[in-house]
Amino acid sequence: MPGVASDTVGNGALVPFSHDTKDSLAVYPLHHGLAPPISRLAISWSRGNSLRVSLFASPSSSSEPSRTSDDQSGGKVLEVKLGVGDPEISDSRWRQIAYGSVAPFALLQSRRSALSAMMNASSPYQMDWWEHVLEYSKDITSLLGGPKLPPSPIIEEPTDIVKQSQAWLPERLVDWLADYDSLFSSTQETVYGKLALFQKELVDIQVIEDDPRYWEVMSSALSVGWLDIVVKMLRLHGSYQQDQLSNRELENGLVEAVAVLISKTPRLCHESTIGKLGELFKSKPDFIKAWEKWRSQITKLDCSPFWIQCDNHRTREGLRNLLQIMLGNTESLCMATCYWIELYISHFLYIRPFTMGIESMYNLAQKCIQLKPPSSNHKLTGLMIGILEENTEVVLAESSREFGPWLVAHAIELLTAGSEQAEIVLHEERDNLGGISMIELHRLVYAQVLSTHALTWQIAPIYLTSCMKQGMGLLENLLYRQSVQHNDLLLKHIEICRLYQLDHISSDIMKVAGVYHWKHGHKGAGVYWLQQSQDTSRLNRIAQQLFDSVGKSISDESFKQWEGLIELLGSESKPAGGLEFLHKYRDFKKSLQQVYGGKSTDAA
Repeated sequence: MPGVASDTVGNGALVPFSHDTKDSLAVYPLHHGLAPPISRLAISWSRGNSLRVSLFASPSSSSEPSRTSDDQSGGKVLEVKLGVGDPEISDSRWRQIAYGSVAPFALLQSRRSALSAMMNASSPYQMDWWEHVLEYSKDITSLLGGPKLPPSPIIEEPTDIVKQSQAWLPERLVDWLADYDSLFSSTQETVYGKLALFQKELVDIQVIEDDPRYWEVMSSALSVGWLDIVVKMLRLHGSYQQDQLSNRELENGLVEAVAVLISKTPRLCHESTIGKLGELFKSKPDFIKAWEKWRSQITKLDCSPFWIQCDNHRTREGLRNLLQIMLGNTESLCMATCYWIELYISHFLYIRPFTMGIESMYNLAQKCIQLKPPSSNHKLTGLMIGILEENTEVVLAESSREFGPWLVAHAIELLTAGSEQAEIVLHEERDNLGGISMIELHRLVYAQVLSTHALTWQIAPIYLTSCMKQGMGLLENLLYRQSVQHNDLLLKHIEICRLYQLDHISSDIMKVAGVYHWKHGHKGAGVYWLQQSQDTSRLNRIAQQLFDSVGKSISDESFKQWEGLIELLGSESKPAGGLEFLHKYRDFKKSLQQVYGGKSTDAA
C-alpha cells in the first residue's frame, strides 16, 4: 500500500507529505486470499492507528467453482496496523504512558517559553535549562517504570554536576546494564541469561567449586561490575563449610582474599551506594589514588606463592581468572563477556576508568564491536551507537524505526539540551518538509497517532499547540472532525476550544451540534446549542416553523409539547431569535385559563 499516504495529501492529513520521500514510505503487504481480479478497494480509519481495507472481487470471479466458501462472499475486510509499535506493550499500558507523559512535556514546554521570553545575553539559560531537562528526564523514567532517581542532586552547585557527569558515566553504565541487560537476552546470550540459567541448576550441584559453570558465571558477573553477586557466589565455595575449614584453610584464605578485594572495588559516583559493594569516592583525585592502591593489592596477590600450595586446580584457576579480569586483561574480559556492550562497560571498569570525552567513548565502542561482533542486532544497539557518535539524525531515525513516534516526540528535548549542533539540526526549517522543522514534524506525527484513537485524541492538542507553524491549523481540523452526538464529548470539545482561545471553532461546533439535534428530533437540545452559539438566523427559522405549528391549533394538548422548550429558553438575556414569541404565547394561555375560570384580569 505505498500509495495510501500520497492519497491523503491535501485532504485533512495532519502530517505534511513530500514526494521526495516516496522511496522511504512504509509498505504494508495485504494477505487477503482473494482470487484476482479485484474490482474495488475501499480504505477507512479503524480503531487506533489502523486502517480498515475492504477488497471486493469482481462479480464474475466470485462465482467461479474453484473459489473457497470463505471467498464466495465476494470480498474481504482487513485491518492494517500502521507503524511498528511494540508488541510487548499492551494498548492500555501504551495509553497510560501517553497520558502520563503529557504533564512533564507540557511543563517543560511552558518553562522553555518562559526562559526564552526572559533570556538575554547575561542570562544563565543553558544551566537553567539543563536542570529542567534533568527533571523532565526523571519524570519520564519514572513513568516507564525505571529505577527511581534522587529527587534533587547531591551536589548543590549545578555546574559541578555537569562537569562530573562524564566521570560518573562508567558507574551509571554499570547500573544501566544491571537494569536492562535482560532486554538483550531475546536476541543473544547475555550475562543476565547465564546467571538466570545457572540459578535454576544450582540446587542440583553438590560440589559447586568443581563445576566449571560456577567459575564461568562469576567471571561474567565480575566483568560487568555486579560485585554483590560475585561475592555472594564466592561465599558458596565449599571451603567455607564448617567441616572443611580445618582441611582447606589455605584454599579458603585465597577465596576470602579475592572476595575482600572485590568488595573494596573503588567506585566513582555521585550518589549513595547503599546496598551495593565497593568503596565510594565522589572526587576524581581520591578515586585515582584508591584505584592505584587497589590495583597494586591485586597484583601483589596475583604474585603470591600461596597459589602453588593450593591443591584445588579449579579453585586456583578460577580465582586467578577473577584477578586477571580486575587487572584489565583484554583476553579474559573478552572471554567473560557475551556481547559488545558488556565488553564496552568492562573496559570502563577495569582498563579505562578515566576515559573522558564522547569521541573516545565512541572509538572504544567501535573497537568492542570488532572484538565482539553482535550475532543479531537488538533495536537498542543502533540507538546506542547513534548516541555515542553524537549523530542526531541517526538517533532520531533509530528511535522512530524501532520505538515509534512517542519516543521521538519526548526524547528530542534530551538531544538538544547542551548541544548547539543538535539545536540547529532539529530547529532548522526545511523546505522539503513544508517549511517546518524536524521537531515540529515528529510532534505532528505523534499527534496524528493520538488523534486516530478515540481514547487519546483529547491529548493531541498539547502537542499540536507546541508546533508553531502548522499546529494550530491542524488542531482546528482535529476539532472539526470530532463527533457532536454525545454531550459529554461535546463539552470536552468546547473546553479544549476555551483553553486554546478558539472561540470561533467553539461557536461553529455548537452550531453543528444544534442542527444535528434538531434534525434528529431532539428539539430542546437543538435549540439550546443554537442559543449557545448565538445563531440568531437559525433560531428565527425554527421560530417560524413553531409559529406555523402553534397557529394551527391553540388546544391544551398542542401547548404541552412546547412547555419544556419554553422553560429551556429561560428568562436570561441569551439570544432566542423569534422564539421569544413562545413566552408571550405562554402568558396568553395563562390569561385565557384565568378567564375561563371566572377570574377577569386586566392582562386577559
